[in-house]
Amino acid sequence: MTRRFLLLGASLLALGACTATAPLTVVDAPPVASRPAATAQSEHERLFAIFKESDEASLRRNPLSALLRGDMRYADRLGDNISDAYFAGEKAAAERDLAALGTIDRARLTPTDAIAFDVFKFTSEDTLRGYGADLLPLTRVRPMNHFFGFHTFYPTFASGQGAAPFQTLVDYENNLKRHKDYVRYLDGAILRWREGMASGVVDTKLTVRNMIEQLDGQLKQTPAENSYLGPVRKFPESIPVEERARLTTAYRAAYDGEIRPALTRVRDFLRTEYLPAARDGVGLLSMKGGPELYRHLVRSSTTLDIAPEEIHQLGLSEVARIRGEMDKVRREVGFKGDLAAFFEHLRTDPKFQPKSRQALTDAYYAVGKKVDAELPRFFSTMPKARLEIRPYEPFREKFEAGGSYESGTPDGSRPGVFYFNAYDLPSRTTPGINTLYLHEGSPGHHFQISLAQENEALPSFMRFGGNTAYAEGWALYAETLGYDMGLFKDPYQRFGTLSDEMLRAMRLVVDTGLHAKGWSRDQAIAYMLANSNMGRTDATAEVERYIAIPGQALAYKLGSLTIQRLRAKAQGELGDRFDIRAFHDHVLNTGALPLAVLEQKIDRWIAVTKAG
Repeated sequence: MTRRFLLLGASLLALGACTATAPLTVVDAPPVASRPAATAQSEHERLFAIFKESDEASLRRNPLSALLRGDMRYADRLGDNISDAYFAGEKAAAERDLAALGTIDRARLTPTDAIAFDVFKFTSEDTLRGYGADLLPLTRVRPMNHFFGFHTFYPTFASGQGAAPFQTLVDYENNLKRHKDYVRYLDGAILRWREGMASGVVDTKLTVRNMIEQLDGQLKQTPAENSYLGPVRKFPESIPVEERARLTTAYRAAYDGEIRPALTRVRDFLRTEYLPAARDGVGLLSMKGGPELYRHLVRSSTTLDIAPEEIHQLGLSEVARIRGEMDKVRREVGFKGDLAAFFEHLRTDPKFQPKSRQALTDAYYAVGKKVDAELPRFFSTMPKARLEIRPYEPFREKFEAGGSYESGTPDGSRPGVFYFNAYDLPSRTTPGINTLYLHEGSPGHHFQISLAQENEALPSFMRFGGNTAYAEGWALYAETLGYDMGLFKDPYQRFGTLSDEMLRAMRLVVDTGLHAKGWSRDQAIAYMLANSNMGRTDATAEVERYIAIPGQALAYKLGSLTIQRLRAKAQGELGDRFDIRAFHDHVLNTGALPLAVLEQKIDRWIAVTKAG
């Protein structure tokens, strides 16, 4: 997964230095000279002025988004993100953006600018729907959960090991100021939960119990473990020695006097007031207004107008197909039992379990070196940002997915980070490490996110924005390149990639099962265990993730199937003219596109290539 905190601007590895190139241009656009130059320039300038004004206004409203880009103008603030004024401001901004876009004659734009027009329109309309009077009351009253919340994002962000910089005295002072916004947000969350209790829109007991456990874990940390005190446990040389004692005192006072009491207030409220009022049903089907919200979330995540039942049936079909491929591997390795027994064998045989955190880290670095050697065959443009590989911190690992990606900065000064999960090592298995690296690292999220934000020819909303279907669809598609790279010659690693493909297929079944068909948590876990070699810990974390963020998990498979279909179409129509590096450039070089916009773009490239 990636960019979990999309509204906050956060993005949630190619090992070593990568070769940087100039920003890409879209070669399927006809030459500018073939059109009236003044008109085309005028429309281009007007369009990009709208983009720039919208982006600047958004950064002022969402200062954390600026900081995560490396823009330090508003680095002393986190922003609001929870008040009525904030929500009204975001809605008004989307309305202004659409009105401004309406003044542009799309027919006069170049194909490249028309793509930007279409993406901006789609994104603004989707944003506006989310802030509508029918949907906002269903979302603002559930401000955090165990998978999407400031209470888990901020400790890492502010730890000295996250995205917030700690190189200067101003950086340290800014962090103290951001603490105050964090405390205000936590108290605001309590007010929002109370609003939901009054309106009858509440979260699940499961999610609330998980948040309580997360907060308990933070509150039990010793000063040596405390993430909020991380920056003062190790100062850079740039911080004057005479300032270090003062800062240490100030950071401890902020934690003891502000942050810890706020975390305690949230934990106690959840435990004593909210948990008794929370709902037993885990799916949106059991929440007031839930079915309508789920349909919106499906469309927003997938960028497709597709019904939950259609998705459910597609998932069942894909699960059956992949089971057949898994059974071929079972026979190839000579396993005598049935597929269910083979699943259990892979879950429990010690030879498939990592020996230690370090051994698992080393294994990912080894995969990275193999992938790096293959990348030039498939890509003509490499990210400037380097990649780091880290396990999740112990305070949050239990509730995290198997892996995730945090983006670096556009100038490459902060690396991208691939996080992997080392919680409960006996439940982890090694056959899937090649696939997870390809997905979260290179050429998955690290390429897709880095190449977009490093391309200064794009408007900012395309460099730094995106949608789940494209981002996760690309990362899942990137896994399939492991076949061409020779990473799945070993049958167990091939089974590992089938397992990950199965996971994405099962998500179509389970997410819709939970939120549109009334499945229980245990029913969903049992389905995943019956159709994969996932351990119970992983299956449980996955199901609880779908409960927390409905619809998001649907985007992976639907996005990947689209990119795979477009590649097959291009290969079929272009024959010997097909160039895999050119195809990947055209998929990646304009940022994350709604799937319909991506398809139109690739169709134009195919037509231009055939004609040329």
